[in-house]
Amino acid sequence: QVHLVESGGGSVQAGGSLRLSCAASGFTFSSYCMGWFRQALGKEREGVAVVDSDGNTKYKESVEGRFSISQDSAQKRVFLQMNSLKPEDTAMYYCAATFWTRVTRENWYLPATYASWGQGTQVTVSS
Repeated sequence: QVHLVESGGGSVQAGGSLRLSCAASGFTFSSYCMGWFRQALGKEREGVAVVDSDGNTKYKESVEGRFSISQDSAQKRVFLQMNSLKPEDTAMYYCAATFWTRVTRENWYLPATYASWGQGTQVTVSS
């Protein structure tokens, strides 16, 4: 079924950039919304960004203007470009997928909205 694999994480200094990638397979990509979540140790998982097949996006307020989500539908791949990284961005970042009809303005950022998850890729931002 749905299979998601993240890559691109690593360690950077504050102010640096990383580009995360999520390779998707096993489903009709255009029927799904793809999201990026993150979870720091001891904290709840939180929505970072989401994109639908038409390119519509939503962002967590704290990353607006610094992060950008995009997709390559031909390759079934979703990206998260992260610029101006801060230590508070340190977390495990997860790619997630959900059928587009389940996503609303009120629930796009909630983990429970998404049924499929990748294994995560670690992002560490040092000061």
